[in-house]
Amino acid sequence: MVGRRAAECVCCSAAWAETPPGHHAVKTKKHIHFEFSQELVREPLLYKINRSFDVESNIRGASVTEKGGFIALELIGEEAEVERVLAYLRGQGVKLGEGLGSPER
Repeated sequence: MVGRRAAECVCCSAAWAETPPGHHAVKTKKHIHFEFSQELVREPLLYKINRSFDVESNIRGASVTEKGGFIALELIGEEAEVERVLAYLRGQGVKLGEGLGSPER
């Protein structure tokens, strides 16, 4: 694979066209932010993400009140698993956005 990197491993920075035997899968890093309503304030969304999906989550910013909340989150995992997390959040009724900034209003 000369002159081109198909994917980079997040934890060791190795580049591979495919995951070599004995090596971990290639991970991706995605920054998202989401808003949720008063009805979801008491729902343990981050707990469920961490327990139900094979991703690492890193809170980059948050603001939660009794009326609703906003969370900026970094997700690290295989791309398909990160997409499963996003689908889960959409299914819970949160308003998703790309990046760590505040969502469009």
